[in-house]
Amino acid sequence: MSTGISANRLEIMQIADAVAREKSIEKDIVIAAMEHALQKAARSRYGAEHDIRAKIDPKTGEMTLIRVMTVVDESMLDDETRPFNPSTDILLKEALKSDPEAFVGKTYEEILPPMDFGRVAAQTAKQVINHEVREAERERQYEEYKDRVGEIVNGIVKRVEYGNIVVDLGRAEGVIRRNEAIPRENLHQGDRVRAYVFDVRRETKGPQIFLSRAKPEFMARLFAQEVPEVYEGVIEIKAAARDPGSRAKIAVLSHDSSIDPVGACVGMRGARVQAVVGELQGEKIDIIPWSNDPATFIVNALQPAEVTKVVLDPEERRVEVVVAEPQLSLAIGRRGQNVRLASQLTGWSIDIMTEDEESARRQKEFAERSQLFINALEVDETFAQLLASEGFETVEEIAYVDLNELAFIEGLNEEIAEELQARAVEYLEKLAAEQDAKRKALGVEDALLEVEGITLPMAVALGQAGVKTLEDFAGLTADDIRGWFETKNGERVREPGVLDSFGLTQEQADDLILKARIAAGWIEAPPEPAPEEVEEANEA
Repeated sequence: MSTGISANRLEIMQIADAVAREKSIEKDIVIAAMEHALQKAARSRYGAEHDIRAKIDPKTGEMTLIRVMTVVDESMLDDETRPFNPSTDILLKEALKSDPEAFVGKTYEEILPPMDFGRVAAQTAKQVINHEVREAERERQYEEYKDRVGEIVNGIVKRVEYGNIVVDLGRAEGVIRRNEAIPRENLHQGDRVRAYVFDVRRETKGPQIFLSRAKPEFMARLFAQEVPEVYEGVIEIKAAARDPGSRAKIAVLSHDSSIDPVGACVGMRGARVQAVVGELQGEKIDIIPWSNDPATFIVNALQPAEVTKVVLDPEERRVEVVVAEPQLSLAIGRRGQNVRLASQLTGWSIDIMTEDEESARRQKEFAERSQLFINALEVDETFAQLLASEGFETVEEIAYVDLNELAFIEGLNEEIAEELQARAVEYLEKLAAEQDAKRKALGVEDALLEVEGITLPMAVALGQAGVKTLEDFAGLTADDIRGWFETKNGERVREPGVLDSFGLTQEQADDLILKARIAAGWIEAPPEPAPEEVEEANEA
């Protein structure tokens, strides 16, 4: 090598060491980047068609440039996919003239004379080194943090840009976006901060480490740091919900019957929970016991409000909660905060009403049922109220209930029961005839009624919505049937489905569409399970 370069061998190794330490990457990677830069500069000097390789001795810093020639077979002369290159290839017959031991694939190395780097070559080499070191640093950051998702990290605020906070994590940078920060929390450059790593992605500008102080998981991890029983797994955090900076709820379960999970999380004189509250800028935290029973869990989740009654609808995962009038505002919370957090925590949609509202609703339902029986069965009000108070809700129930159930009602006998059922059947037949006439007038084809699960009232509703053939119905989705939500002018608005009033579940809607598509010949019916499979399923 030239005297200028040779004199800088020690300096080159010192630079490699310094860069490796500063960027927290292996020294070998820095040396490889230097070799690549030297190689690129040499190729621009000698010609890109040559196979020139650079080597730097990692101990001495000695730099060597080598030109490599590879022995190839003569058949390559006719190979269009990999054309013969006289600058890198030597034919076997030519190689044998000077080397009797030559074979296809053997390489010969020729040490090139030293070269001085010009200004352009030096600049190019610098760019190559910077690029490769930066790529190695990014890869190191990604590998280090991709397995730390779900952890809490400590850092120092580096800068704040448009509400987004860039955090120096020591060996990398993370970002807390505006929507992942605690509202009204003012962080400034130089402040120490703790945050939750919720995502690490490879992106063109390098790995992005996304941090959060607003997610419920951040609060849960803080409890794991403050409460040894949570860290050890004796107490499990089953669910968490937050309104960042304002209020939160956390559900805990103890796997040791001798340990009170709520008391352990609160700590002596509230020391443990206060440590978490302090980190979350004074966020009020309700710690509640988790229960496997949905009704009990929902009642616990609505604390501090006292619940009088709970009515569950498991299919829709909706629940009606009845509270005393003085408890209503407490149950709902300021701007609906308490019920919203309870809903997030439990995964159930919660409707809250007072005892008076529930009583009024039940009276209304009772009056509507009584009026239905008066009109359908041609009975007086007292008789209709008697049937409604016995729990009958529809004319169908009276028409098809066991005769003895009607006959045993106080004030009724078998003869009256038979007459009631006859009137109920007659009413239903008359109603069905009217519905069928309406269906035909709307042009709804008979094939649609042959789909199991589609009733006459459904067929009328479909006809009114313009769904008149089997193919029309088969082309619908569950959302078309049940309704869906859309955002309009920033508000979430519900669009009704064609069978919205029938209260079908997602599963029922999917099943109707599947049956229609099978009937239309769009898909094949799934094979019937073997008798032994049905038996095993029933046993399970």
